[in-house]
Parts: sequence; structure tokens; C-alpha cells
Amino acid sequence: MASIWRYILAGLGLAALLVGILAVVYLTAPHSAFGPDTSRSKKTASGLFVASFEPERGVIRQGELQSWLLTLKTAAGAPVEGAAITVSGGMPQHNHGLPTSPQATDYLGEGRYRIDGVKFTMSGWWQLRFAISAAAGSDSVVFNIVL
Repeated sequence: MASIWRYILAGLGLAALLVGILAVVYLTAPHSAFGPDTSRSKKTASGLFVASFEPERGVIRQGELQSWLLTLKTAAGAPVEGAAITVSGGMPQHNHGLPTSPQATDYLGEGRYRIDGVKFTMSGWWQLRFAISAAAGSDSVVFNIVL
């Protein structure tokens, strides 16, 4: 009878250990189990703007310099004109930055800005961070791109 209790206690201990390991993995993961949020349109961190981000030619290309379009609108939906935009980013899982220095080069009207110099040198999870300063204030947004 005592040996049965040992097996039961050992089984409960093993189950508790497994639950603990799963909890640590879940709580320390940088993104959900389904991958990072790869939406192309979202509110900025403080909600001042709605930002949309897409490749200018419609296709993400690895290993090539390319241009992307960043569209900024106010929370009310008006185009954001005259914004100062800085770009940074990298690969969070590899702990390195971008291989190039993308910059906002042209204002195309209707809140659209061309971002030149974007290059993804390898497959994986990339982040592009935009710091935006405009008449409505300063805010930021992060886009996740998975190749």
C-alpha cells in the first residue's frame, strides 16, 4: 500500500514540475505561441495615429534593397502631413539590428511616406520601429515582419 502512495506522489510531483516548466516558457516567450503580430495596420503606442505599412511593390523580397510605404492618419482618420519619422529595428531573436539604415525619403501625399533602404538579409522575425513626430504629438509603432 505504501508503494502505491509513492507512485501517486511521484506522479503529482512530475505533473507539478511540468506545469511549472510550461508556465516559465509561456511567461518568458517574446510573443504568442502563434508568432508575433504581423498586422500591417495598427494604432501607435499612445494612440495618436493609425499607421499602415506595406512593401511599395507589394512583395517582400529577401536580400534586396526595397522601398516600403508608411501611411499615417490621425485617430480621427485625417492624413498626417509633415511628420518627422525615424526608423530602427532588427531581429529580436538574434539580438541584432538592421543591416541598413532605412529612412523616410519622400512625402507622397495623403499621409503616405516612402521608406527607402529596407533590407532583410535572412529569413526569420524582423521588427521595424517608427518614431513619429507631427503636429498632433510624438508617438511610435512597431511592425513585425516574418520571412
